[in-house]
Amino acid sequence: MKDLAETEVEDMEKAIKPKTWKDTLWNITKLVLKFAVTSVLLYYVFSKVPLQKVKLRLIHANYWWMFAALLCFFASMVMSSWRLSSFFKSIKLKLDPRFNFRLYLLGLFYNFLLPGGIGGDGYKIYLLNKTYKLPAKKVFWAIMFDRLSGLWAIGLITVALIFLIPQIDVHIGIPLSIFIVASIIYYFVAYKFFREYTHYFWQAHLKALAVQSLQVTAIVFILFGQDFTGKFSPYLLSFLISALATIIPISVGGAGIRETVFQQLSKVFPMDIDLAVFLPISFYLISIIVALSGIYYVLRPSRLEEGLPKTEDNLENQQA
Repeated sequence: MKDLAETEVEDMEKAIKPKTWKDTLWNITKLVLKFAVTSVLLYYVFSKVPLQKVKLRLIHANYWWMFAALLCFFASMVMSSWRLSSFFKSIKLKLDPRFNFRLYLLGLFYNFLLPGGIGGDGYKIYLLNKTYKLPAKKVFWAIMFDRLSGLWAIGLITVALIFLIPQIDVHIGIPLSIFIVASIIYYFVAYKFFREYTHYFWQAHLKALAVQSLQVTAIVFILFGQDFTGKFSPYLLSFLISALATIIPISVGGAGIRETVFQQLSKVFPMDIDLAVFLPISFYLISIIVALSGIYYVLRPSRLEEGLPKTEDNLENQQA
């Protein structure tokens, strides 16, 4: 039975080879389904929240704060690429930081703006497997642990926010204990079965915490741009829950899913419903702006590898 890493590489190879009519039909079907899910979810949200109210919030936003949010999100992507490099170093793949960041932006572009085509993670696995002759499985697990570290960081910040929301009638010791036990089990499984990936384990997880903190700060800046003076914690917790909901790639870049989560949680937490829907929309627009920078490396692939060490040099580092 094929593993996910081999499937990612095969999908990437198919993507750069002439497609059969079946491949084309499947890609179109996936894209149509994602747009359909996104459209249905957004239709549902805006049947509950007037689009005009959300539009007015965008028009009258303080764009200096919005720009600060964009810079914060961009900084989180820089930190994300640095976090991923920790897991690459665990498998003795020492990439030039410039190449690693460019590759990360290109992957972001693929994930956000080519939802029915090449996946960003699939492209990374394919390129690194082809360039450095590393087993696709090794690269796959490095990327998988990178994602898991992000989930761990979301869990930690979520526990902290639960303590600040009185509507969640649960003793802080319960979620904190669950998180601590889950973290111990997580590390034990990683150390027992994936020891190679634990060389920079906690270093990478601290970086993941910085990534999520920067994204939460971006949401705070967006709220400042709306002259918000209420309690931030319900909006921030809703943002983290919506981030978890987008793990399953059933919509275009998570659009529709985040808005639906916010709209539903506005019934539970004390949030202004049109502001609650505005937040994920503005965050999505900021994400797209940053992701668009990756198109430069599609148009000029030679720039992607500028500053990249020679393959032989990197292979020597892996053997050292």
